Amino acid sequence: MQTRTLGTTGPQTSALGLGCMGMSALYGDTDRSESIATLHAALDAGVTLLDTGDFYGMGHNELLINEALRTAPAAAREKAQISVKFGALRTVEGGFTGYDGRPNAVKNFAAYSLQRLGTDHIDIYRIARVDPDVPIEETVGAIAELVEAGHVRHIGLSEVGAETLRRAAAVAPISDLQIEYSLISRGIEEAILPTARELGIGVTAYGVLSRGLISGHFSRDRKLAANDFRGMSPRFQGENLDRNLDLVDALRKIAEQKGVSVAQTAIAWVLSRGEDIVPLVGARRRDRLTEALGALDVPLDSDDLSAIERAVPPGAAAGDRYPTDQMAHLDSER
Repeated sequence: MQTRTLGTTGPQTSALGLGCMGMSALYGDTDRSESIATLHAALDAGVTLLDTGDFYGMGHNELLINEALRTAPAAAREKAQISVKFGALRTVEGGFTGYDGRPNAVKNFAAYSLQRLGTDHIDIYRIARVDPDVPIEETVGAIAELVEAGHVRHIGLSEVGAETLRRAAAVAPISDLQIEYSLISRGIEEAILPTARELGIGVTAYGVLSRGLISGHFSRDRKLAANDFRGMSPRFQGENLDRNLDLVDALRKIAEQKGVSVAQTAIAWVLSRGEDIVPLVGARRRDRLTEALGALDVPLDSDDLSAIERAVPPGAAAGDRYPTDQMAHLDSER
């Protein structure tokens, strides 16, 4: 497995990480046995970075990872690095009601995560979205206290803009910024990515296949389950979907010329953006994981990259990446 280092203060991880959210929620029905098998397959392949959130299935995802690690070979278990997002407030019905970044809440969330994960530390800990009522300095300061106490190894951030990134980094070392980055989500390139690099902060890129939209597996006539949040995503709606899948068709021609899949091409593109970027792939099945790992062996030369840029130019995507109410929570979009 190839490795990369998250910034100047963060850990060395596998070059691809596994995003585990879909194993518990938001993408329709889940399969516990296949999820555990996929986690085991990832660990066996050398994937060390497992990304979760304490609100994914209201704790279900952390318990799933706990089970997978307990039943994995000891050597793989010891190499696993768990990245946890916290702060999202949920209802019994599964709704979201805001975010809580108060210092006491940060420590409370961490205590519950450690119990569910069955571990004595969290490798990277980050608030999922900035709490608008709590200065980021206070939230990061609370995580820094958890680092000092040995409960957390590294501090991360999620979906923050350049100014917030600077304010947080002035409080404590930040290992990485987790943020959406893909061929059709390139907003970080203008100010956020340059700022992260200036500050020595790595990037863990989620949504590299835009929730399956640019995976090559999503069709125009696909019917989404009622509990699949993509049914509310602007990029999956009506004419937006048609325009976005036209981009995928253009990308498919390049992939076919190289003898690889569309998903592998899209992941390889993110890998090509810099050694300080670690893509997170949201594979829920072993076959999708195998496909994603194949991207590590897809070289993209200057001609390939130019062709990809022509097929999917910056800003070509139709629709926002989240519904309007959720976009309002993104410090990175302000």
